[in-house]
Amino acid sequence: MPEPIEIKIDNKEIQELLKLAGKTENLRPLMKNIAGIMMDSVEENFEQEGRPKWEKLSPVTIKSRTKKGYYPGKILQMRGELAASITSKYDDNSALVGTSKVYAAIHQFGGDAGRNKKVEIPARPFLSLSDEDINKIKDETLKYLQ
Repeated sequence: MPEPIEIKIDNKEIQELLKLAGKTENLRPLMKNIAGIMMDSVEENFEQEGRPKWEKLSPVTIKSRTKKGYYPGKILQMRGELAASITSKYDDNSALVGTSKVYAAIHQFGGDAGRNKKVEIPARPFLSLSDEDINKIKDETLKYLQ
């Protein structure tokens, strides 16, 4: 089984709020809402082809997709399997969003792929949060603390 990709929110303000929230009895409802915000964010990343925009498809990829009948189409959504594989889960202390697709990491982080690693795939981070998403998580946490 491949190693999972783990995305952490490294935001001191949210971490402090979550410490405060941790003093309450039941964080599960908050974690459910945070997981929903993160899931919405990932879906929006696929819809908008990145926030900020991902690098355009290479001419070679466009030619290949055209030949297979998948062009025009959205980046990272040739057949829609990666976007459809995104899941979320939460418990009393955490909220997670991710995918079990083995090839997800090369698209998230970029790198060399293909035969003899001759193809350079640009990073197209689909598991990422915008500043707006971070603010939604802060707001949701503050609302939960009231």
